[in-house]
Parts: sequence; structure tokens; C-alpha cells
Amino acid sequence: MNSNDTSAAITGSPRQRLIDFVAAFFLFLSTALVVVWQNSRLAVLWDLSYTLENSYRISLGDIPYRDFPFAHAPLTFLIQAAIIKTTGRVFWHHVAYCAIVGGLSTILTWRIMQTVLRGAVTHFRLPAFVLALPLIPLGVYCVFPHPFYDPDCTFAILLSVFLLQRLDLKPSSVTRALLAGLALVIPLFVKQNTGLPFLSAAAVLLIAVLLIVRLRKQTVRPYLLTLASAMLGLAVALLLIQFKAGLKNYWRWTIQFAAQRRTPALNEMLGIYAGKTILLWLGFIAAGVIFLWLGRRRNYLWVLVSALLVAAPFIWPAIYLLRDRDSSERADRLLAVWPVLLIFSFLVAVVTIKKRRGVALVMPFLIIAAIHGAFMSQQLWGSTYAIWPLFMILLAMTLASLARLRFNAELVLQPGDRRLDAGLVPPAIGRTSPPSKRIRDLASWFAIPLTVMVALSLLISGGFYVCSHERLDYANLDEGELRRSTLPQLKGLSMRGDWNPNFEELVRYSEREIPRDEGILILPGEDPFYYATGRRPRFPVLLFDHTVNPYSPEELLRLARERDIRWLIVKQDLQDEDEYVEQERDRITEVLEQEFEQVQSLGNYDIYRRKDPNTSKDNSDDDDDTSPN
Repeated sequence: MNSNDTSAAITGSPRQRLIDFVAAFFLFLSTALVVVWQNSRLAVLWDLSYTLENSYRISLGDIPYRDFPFAHAPLTFLIQAAIIKTTGRVFWHHVAYCAIVGGLSTILTWRIMQTVLRGAVTHFRLPAFVLALPLIPLGVYCVFPHPFYDPDCTFAILLSVFLLQRLDLKPSSVTRALLAGLALVIPLFVKQNTGLPFLSAAAVLLIAVLLIVRLRKQTVRPYLLTLASAMLGLAVALLLIQFKAGLKNYWRWTIQFAAQRRTPALNEMLGIYAGKTILLWLGFIAAGVIFLWLGRRRNYLWVLVSALLVAAPFIWPAIYLLRDRDSSERADRLLAVWPVLLIFSFLVAVVTIKKRRGVALVMPFLIIAAIHGAFMSQQLWGSTYAIWPLFMILLAMTLASLARLRFNAELVLQPGDRRLDAGLVPPAIGRTSPPSKRIRDLASWFAIPLTVMVALSLLISGGFYVCSHERLDYANLDEGELRRSTLPQLKGLSMRGDWNPNFEELVRYSEREIPRDEGILILPGEDPFYYATGRRPRFPVLLFDHTVNPYSPEELLRLARERDIRWLIVKQDLQDEDEYVEQERDRITEVLEQEFEQVQSLGNYDIYRRKDPNTSKDNSDDDDDTSPN
């Protein structure tokens, strides 16, 4: 069979390719527009500034881990630094990046779900497209719309999963195996607490696949090549880190320090499974599975009822919108579907493991491992905003497994079928007669209503979740008039309140009063000051949060002396409403005031300058002269 025939078998007819192109364009554009819209109405200064300031610093040549403490994996910041170095300091360039990555992530998820559902459901493209629709409001960059490592890590995981699937479709391809192995390593260097479990689980699970395939007397070469490629990619990455920053420094900050400041307790990790409603929803799903089991020998109504029961936990967040107007309560109901799906999908994956072949054998467990790795940051509430694509993929895998389990819809091919020759399915799949039309119809009557109900509910509840920006409730995003930045570097930065005008006043003052070669320390670092002004940071810490700042106030004072810091800028009213941030700012300011005196008070910033030691000495002498004998 020649390559043209293979390509046709994989991509479908010209009409189908056109339909796929239109679907992909729609998903990409819709998701990207949501990201742009989010950026046009809000900005979370705390997190945005951390990314922009450190990326700008890296673009100037500073090396993280070696030149300044850095608790995060490097790739997101290196990408943003490359954008700054290539196109300049223009905020909307970063918005465009987020929109592109968001749209591509939705397309990748849709393509992954197509492969998952192929052979399990008749007209598999329809449920795959329907399940991708909730990612229009819930895409990787839709909830939090600024450049950040969580969305980038999910994108890297999606790319890796996509390439692993390609490996199953054409096991004889050396290039696919090598690319799949290299892609496994990338998430580790985007976000370590997600990437490390993902890479570790992938290595263990691929070894398991290799052993199983070996026992079945099938070729193990693609899996060996994938593992070897991953090991090589990891080795090269570590060598680069050693050459640039030093592995010891990298280990200290990204593993030891990050784990010390950010790793939650085990009981907090398991707390997401403690909700009483989880048992209720699992009961609904169990009832749906029972109806599904009985439905094959009855009529279509039984299958529809089973689909409704299985969909009930995912429909409830949309129904709850009519019951309660509190955005926090609505968000809680939406996020509560996560533990339900994780438990249910794990059980189904175990029960149906014999129905899968190749990498698909272990793929659900790999996705579950990546999700729990993400939960190590901020558990359910804080960590799910960028991993909704993994939720949808896991849902599609569970749906496919249920369809195969009950309706015997596993792809069954006759010898000589060109899809088998093209490598679309492993040759180990049985070659018995295909399931009857009634069996295929029953599978569709279960899958399509289920996907429509779930997708519609998540689309509605997810849309309200994004519009209310409840995930971002730690920042003051609702008070005041919408203001857009007038600084050329921050073109496109929009938010409610006086944050932009006050910051621009600070920028004008610094340009007028503070020489560009004098060191500045800014507390608590909520604004992109260095990015906007083009000044070079001279202080090792740019954001004073306990998760990234390793120094005590006394150590900061010592560093200010050593780095010859002459100016201190303290922001008074913070957009971030965390009381701990304000307390930490006040505690540091109190210590620094020993050597800094206030010289100006702007709209929202107090300006301090280092005291002149000679002046202090003269004042001390004057005090001695006037003291009583």
C-alpha cells in the first residue's frame, strides 16, 4: 500500500477533510476570541507581573537559579523572554501568544478525542466535536488569560498525548516514536509538580505496555524507541541546565524550595474525595450503567435513560444556575464534577483494560496521574482552571470504554482491510464479523445524547464561571471604571479601577526623578515596573510572596546594602486582596525604613530614598551638642 493510500485512510475523504478543517477553525477561533475578550476586560496584576518581570529579566541575560532565586521550571519564562527579545516589550504580543496556545490546545483536545472515540462510537466525529465545545469558555487560557506555566504545561501534555496516539496508529514509524519520547519530557520543564508525575507515570506505564506487548509476541520497538528518546531528551535538558545555571541550583530552587513552600499536606490532597455528594452522584452513574447493561436486549428508551443517569452529575452545575445566584456556590458545583469523573473513569479504565491495545491500554491512568500532579499546586479550587482539556479527554475515554464494554463496538476488521494495513489499529485486534447495525445504533443512542447533555451543561456553567471570574476572586477586578493603559509597552492592558492611572503616574515620576542607573526595590512587586520602564532589575527578588521570596526582612535589608539599592517604592492599595501579602509588605517596609526615608507620596505609591550616612552622622552630632550636661 503506497503512502497516498495510507494518508487517505487516515484523514478521510476530501469532503470529510473540509468538514474537519471548518470544525478546527471554529474551535480555534472561538477559544482564541474568549482569551482576547478576557484580556480586554481584566488583568490580574500579581501573576501577570511575575511572569513579565522575570521574563524581561531573562531577556536581558540574567540566568534564573544562578543569578536570582527562582522556584519555577523555566520554559514558560524562556518563551516569553524570546517574545520580548524578538518583538520588544509590547503587552498585546503576550495576549496573542495566549490566544494562539489556547486555540491550539482546544484543537489538540478535539483531535485526541476523535482518536479515542474512533471504533467505539458510530459517527465518532460528532461526539468528539460536541465534547470539545465546553473548551471554548474553559480552554487552557480562558479562565486565567495571561501567560502562565499551568496553561503551557497542559498544552505540552496535550501535544505529548497526541504524539503517543500517533505512535499507536503507525507503530512502524521511527520518527513518531522519537518525537513522542521527546514530547514526554517537555511538561517537566514547564511546571514541575505536573510534569514530574506525568513523566514518571509515562515511563512506568510504557514499560508495562512493553512487557504486555512482549508477552503477546508483538513488536516492542516503538515503545523501546519512545523510552530511549525520552531518556535522551531528559539527559540533554539536564546537561543544558548544568551548563547554564548548574543542576545544584536548579534542584535547590525548583525541587527543594518549591516543595517546601508549595506542597500541600496529603490530607488536603485527598480532601477532594471526602464530599458526601460524591457518593450520590456515583450512585446515579451506577444506576445508569445498570440500565446500560440491561438496555441491549430491550428498546432504545432504556439506553436513553442510562445516558441521562450517567450525565446527571455533569448536568447539575447548569441546573444549579437557576437555584442560586452566588457565583462562588455555582463554581463549587462545577468543580465538584472533577472527583466524580476521576473515580468513575479510574474504575471503568480498570474494568475495561483488556479492551484496549498499545498505548491506549494505559492512557487513562496517565491522564489521571497528570491531573493529580496539577492538584499539588492549589488542590481542586485553584488548580483546575487550566486542565479542563484533560477532563474532557478523560470523559471521552470513559465513554469509549463503556461503549466497547457493553456494545462490543471494538473495531473488528477483516484481513486485507486497508485501515489495518495503514496502521490505524493494532494488528492484534480481532478479525471477527463486525457488530450488527442494531448494536451500533444502541451505542450511538447512548453516546450522542450523553455527550450533548454533558457538553451543553459544561458549556453553560463554564461560561458563567468564566464571566464571573470566580477563580480570580483573590484580586479586585470589579470596582471602578474600565481603564486601559496609555503606556506603549502596556498597550492592551485593561482593568477596572485606578490601577493603570496610578501606575502610569509612578512611571512618569521615576523617569523624571530617579536616575536609570540607580537601584530600585519595589514592594510588593505587583506591577510590571521593569517591563514597562525598560530598567534593569538589580535586586534578586521581584515579587515578595512567601512562595517565591526566600529572604527574611533582615536579609532583604542586607541585600539592599550589598546591591546599592537607593530607592524604595511601596504600593499602598493592592489589587491582590490576600491579607498575608499586605502583612508581609508592612513587615518588610518596617525593617527597610531603618535606612530609607520617605520623600514623596503619589496616588498609590510611597517613594523612599536611602538616607545619606553623612547627614545622619551630622544630625547625630547636633543632637549631642544640644544634649544637657
